[in-house]
Amino acid sequence: MMLDLFSQGIVNIFTQPTVLLLAVLGVVVGIVVGALPGLTATMGVALLLPITFGMEPVAGLLLLSGVYFGGIYGGSITAILLRTPGTPAAAATAIDGYALTKKGMAGKALTVATISSFTGGTISILILMFLAPILANFALKFSAPESFALALFGISIIASISGTSLIKGLIAGTAGLLVATVGLDPIQGFPRFTGGITDIMNGIPFIPVMIGLFAASEAFKSLEEMNITEKVKTKIQRFMISKADVKKIWPSILRSTGLGTFIGIIPGAGADIAAFVSYNEAKRFSKNKEEYGEGSLEAVAACESGANACTGGALVPLLTLGIPGDSVTAVMLGALMVQGLQPGPMLFKDNGDLVYTLFSGMIICYVAMLIIGLFAARYFAKVVEIPKAILTPVILMLCVVGSYAINNNLFDVLIMLVAGIIGYFMQKFDFPASPVVLAIILGPMVESQFRRALTLSNGNYDIFYTRPITLVLLLLSLLTLLTPIIKKIWQTNKDSKDESVRL
Repeated sequence: MMLDLFSQGIVNIFTQPTVLLLAVLGVVVGIVVGALPGLTATMGVALLLPITFGMEPVAGLLLLSGVYFGGIYGGSITAILLRTPGTPAAAATAIDGYALTKKGMAGKALTVATISSFTGGTISILILMFLAPILANFALKFSAPESFALALFGISIIASISGTSLIKGLIAGTAGLLVATVGLDPIQGFPRFTGGITDIMNGIPFIPVMIGLFAASEAFKSLEEMNITEKVKTKIQRFMISKADVKKIWPSILRSTGLGTFIGIIPGAGADIAAFVSYNEAKRFSKNKEEYGEGSLEAVAACESGANACTGGALVPLLTLGIPGDSVTAVMLGALMVQGLQPGPMLFKDNGDLVYTLFSGMIICYVAMLIIGLFAARYFAKVVEIPKAILTPVILMLCVVGSYAINNNLFDVLIMLVAGIIGYFMQKFDFPASPVVLAIILGPMVESQFRRALTLSNGNYDIFYTRPITLVLLLLSLLTLLTPIIKKIWQTNKDSKDESVRL
């Protein structure tokens, strides 16, 4: 029955050229929006939402879905080529993606990102089709304690993305957590550390900070090196990744797809959390841990498959329970209701043909993304051949436009510039930027969910270790944080013993 509906859905799409065209158009718009710093997938979907009001339900929803999927993927393009994450999720991709570009492997990195995004997204839609009701019931078990433990697990990943110095990574992460405390108290609503500045009453916006730390800092560094001629090799071979590369990245793609789908199902989590968690778990299981941070195809594959798998996961609670999984699906909830569709269990019963036509169209969106991404990779890669004298001002202009576009506020541009200056000196002194961004994203979630959990338990801390899911996530957080420290101690002891034997 389900397969029949899915097959009929594919036929419906291909017999309506306008619907197919809108789906592809949505992907193209999404890739462009995602690649531009500050213009998130949420913004792209929100901007196009009014256009869909007069459309047929499937046509309008597929246009928005295409923007959603393309937006998540598009962020990786500038992250890899310019160390300028187009979306928060792409901040994880930038760690190894840009390192690969500096090695002359931009083509491989883009190809791996495209294939991983397609695979993660497509599998997540298939999971959505076949397991939506079961997964939705599991998501209902997540309340404040579980959400706190998940966010804390995300914070613990700082240990894995700290680069060569764990101490510097922890310092950067702590600084990010301190920044995350600025603004209104999430429970009681009084202002904290705002200095009377109304622009930061809702907290310091993390997207301008991210743009500054990654993109503006790199532009400032390029200004310093303007007279240094650096030719980056960008020639792309006909077969950009080998069978050995595929064999190497495939386990990371599958593992991260599962993680991304699971994280997407949890309301409040998003592609950024999925990308960083996927990065951490890929590194944990990798046989080539030393490559992470220096330019690893496995890392790029993990981040992109995890982030894009989050899209299908986020649609699970939306369609089955009417609960948005992230900010994009919150906008799409409005689109569904405008079309006269009420998300929930009855949606599948009363509009089964429409729902499975929508699923079919979503997979077609991902196929379109794959074709566009692979075809355009050779043109994307040429960006790094543009002289720094031209490219650097363009990057700075995009930083300014992207920061301003979020809230149409010049104060956000100022935040971006300050973050860019700080990021420049962080690069000088070898402090990683990723822990700061991760802490700013997850810090508010950790605090608010922790305090809500204590409110639920009347201040009793038993709630954190008597609930199985919470306990498992907390133990994983502890293991993730301590593993690099234990390894360092073990390696130091081993080196000491080896030195003693030699003497």
